[in-house]
Amino acid sequence: MTLVAGVDSSTQSCKVVVRDAETGRLVREGRASHPDGTEVHPSHWWSALQSALADAGGLDDVAALSVGGQQHGMVCLDDAGEVVREALLWNDTRSAAAAADLTAELGAQQWAERIGLVPVASFTITKLRWLAQHEPDNAKRTAAVCLPHDWLTWRLRGTGDLADLVTDRSDASGTGYFDSVADAYVPDLVSLALGRSDVGLPRVLGPSEFVDGPLRLGAGAGDNAAAMLGVGGGEDVLVSLGTSGVVTATSEVRAVDASGIVAGFADATGRYLPLACTLNAARVLDATARMLGVDLAKLSDLALSAKPGAEGVVMVPYLEGERTPNLPDATGALHGLTLTNATPANIARAAVEGMLCGLAVGLDALAEQGADVSGVRLVGGAAASRAVREIAPMVFGVPVTVPAPGEYVADGAARQAAWTLTGAATPPEWTLAESTRYEAEPEPEVRARYGDAAQRYLSR
Repeated sequence: MTLVAGVDSSTQSCKVVVRDAETGRLVREGRASHPDGTEVHPSHWWSALQSALADAGGLDDVAALSVGGQQHGMVCLDDAGEVVREALLWNDTRSAAAAADLTAELGAQQWAERIGLVPVASFTITKLRWLAQHEPDNAKRTAAVCLPHDWLTWRLRGTGDLADLVTDRSDASGTGYFDSVADAYVPDLVSLALGRSDVGLPRVLGPSEFVDGPLRLGAGAGDNAAAMLGVGGGEDVLVSLGTSGVVTATSEVRAVDASGIVAGFADATGRYLPLACTLNAARVLDATARMLGVDLAKLSDLALSAKPGAEGVVMVPYLEGERTPNLPDATGALHGLTLTNATPANIARAAVEGMLCGLAVGLDALAEQGADVSGVRLVGGAAASRAVREIAPMVFGVPVTVPAPGEYVADGAARQAAWTLTGAATPPEWTLAESTRYEAEPEPEVRARYGDAAQRYLSR
């Protein structure tokens, strides 16, 4: 039996799975936590990876490994390969003003047509502009810029040579300076952000390409592309409810959306991954449970005990600002409270409905880009909530299937690692997890009330 490993280096933790390369059967797994915060020294990711690998039984019998990781972010390295400053993560919004400036300088339509993206604070290019403006000395020291999964793959190679930095199309497509149709970086956009274009950037590998280290290392992938590979893709739109909320689907063409709601990313197979992302997903439930003094299981029970629409209570869950719509400085709000409807059950229900309504905006936007939104596959930590599973088809208006819980980003990375061993045109076919299907009558008035409440932010 040939074994492969997949890594998910996410915002909150590092997960490792070791699987049979031929069948995908899980052999063992491990995990370790990452520190909180929106800026983190990459050394913490390396320490967590070592702990997670040890917890998973090590790599002595593993033939290949790939790393899936949190997208965007900014890891700056000097000419000796040392980290210049703590990495800014995707959810660090200090570069919001830089994003607005960059968008204005070229125009949203030109950004969308050239690279499939309109700058928001999450993207690496905006963080480079912020660095040049606010930390010019660090900007001058920066010899190379890479992403979290690139840095971990490079550390696993162990050469210390900046020329050995590699990435893949999916993660490169989220930087803001990579053209995934031409499969090439766009130097003038790097220069627009950083003030120079001579900074080193990772070599972009093909979907099944690999480099050598202590073991074979796949190209890796951004977390959303890896999750799509891990869950098996298919025709359904994938909705992932983790730290962020993601709505995505595979496509043969890159999205061009000047509104910026749909990002025209690349996937991990050579195609494209139109994607809408919210900053607020599972942690909306965490915060609401904390506010109500209950655990997540009780929050789910409370939500299901309330009627659809929560008797008019609406939560706009912009607890950390928001990316879709682009409101980095927004805060959350409860609307429609009265003496009679201000109950824990209604607030719990409003939290679940509000989180899902935010993702439904992304579903509508993907449909406008030509995606088939006739079914949704629901994954991520918040999908473990019975209330989320049962309310989702009411809000989305389509059937929802929920695979058995799994580490889908790490699974996708492992499947990519197995692909490097075959030399085939497509990734290996693995047995997918069993799914449960949920259906319910749509509740369009819930969406309408949420839309009215959210519009108050946009009208400002």
